[in-house]
Amino acid sequence: MFDRWYAKPLLEKLRRPFVHVMFGARQTGKTTLLKALLPAESLRIDLSDPAERARHLSRPGEFAAVCHALPAGRKEQFVFVDEVQSVPSILDAVQHLYDGDKTRWRFVLCGSSARKLRRTGANLLPGRSFLHHLYPLVLWEHPPPRPKPHTLPSLVPFGSAGEAPRSPFPAWGLEERLAYGSLPGVVAADARDRPDLLRGFALIHLEEEVRREALVRDWGAFLRFLQFAAVGSGQVLNYAAVSQETGVSQPTVKAYYQLLEDMFVGFRVPAYMKSPRKSLLSTPKFLFFDLGVRHAAAGMAPSPEVVRANPGPIFEQWVGIELWKRLRYSGEGALFHQRSKDGAEVDYVVERAGRAIPIEVKWTENPTLQDARHLLRFLDEHPRQKAHGYVVCRCPRPLALDERVTALPWSAL
Repeated sequence: MFDRWYAKPLLEKLRRPFVHVMFGARQTGKTTLLKALLPAESLRIDLSDPAERARHLSRPGEFAAVCHALPAGRKEQFVFVDEVQSVPSILDAVQHLYDGDKTRWRFVLCGSSARKLRRTGANLLPGRSFLHHLYPLVLWEHPPPRPKPHTLPSLVPFGSAGEAPRSPFPAWGLEERLAYGSLPGVVAADARDRPDLLRGFALIHLEEEVRREALVRDWGAFLRFLQFAAVGSGQVLNYAAVSQETGVSQPTVKAYYQLLEDMFVGFRVPAYMKSPRKSLLSTPKFLFFDLGVRHAAAGMAPSPEVVRANPGPIFEQWVGIELWKRLRYSGEGALFHQRSKDGAEVDYVVERAGRAIPIEVKWTENPTLQDARHLLRFLDEHPRQKAHGYVVCRCPRPLALDERVTALPWSAL
């Protein structure tokens, strides 16, 4: 069992007398983590099992009957429901049981898609539940081969991230991360198995998820869209271009992007518009949640060769994904990008605690002040922020490029 950063805060919250709902993409380790934290005698209902799912769909009262059959004298009996979005009516039963006795059961519900719950108006137990999310591995869980050669704080610190994990996932260099992503099962697997695992995720898991919830009528059109969206990951969204290339209408393209977000396999990075400049673009970027899945969905075999062909944009996506995961775990702050019509761009802007931190990503080992020119312009436009800018790159140790800009090794992110 490898260490997950979220294990400690999750365990503390599970002791509190509420319903716990955990969302996250397939293969992020939700079930593994919960099974490790919950008591061995917990009741588990796995709705990914077709027979179990069909039973609860055809017999809506089954879930409450199973819960009532548990010994009445024991308090805080954990009931773990996996893939709860498959049978939304269970949420109503959970509310009824919880409202009737807040101490007899401790419900833990897990899901890999919010789409069906939202479309059916499912009861997400407001005022009764804690909402949790689990993401692919962050640097804390999956450290680089060598320890940090410095003591600078992380750009986005979160919780106990400064404590070294006792049992981290295997150490990887940057090229491996860019080639295979950070899904726990992929990181722990043999190198020869990683491409097949990722192709399986992109084709089998996504197809199963989409088909099971009847979210897409034309699977061929969705596959064309998925490949084009994966190739364009990290770029500013252009619905018209995607529509033209895939033969799918613009409203359907927008719905497909929303579907990827609902399944937690992609996210938008909004444009940062708090600037005196009038020529800023307001269109968001869209990134896949994991680079290995992105390569497989784009029709490329996940491998170091894919990275070496064009490393810069892939590295930029990796930095954005890492920042996004940390911000989501921290529960505060947001990630943006900024681009003007004349092409001036700041790759990412982290807004946190009332301050905006501009970040450039460069595939270089020897950064110069020229790499920071857009950061300096951003800082000049926001003098009241008193912020500092960063160039994230492959330099071996932090470098002061300017009194307001530091070049930061990727391992220090």
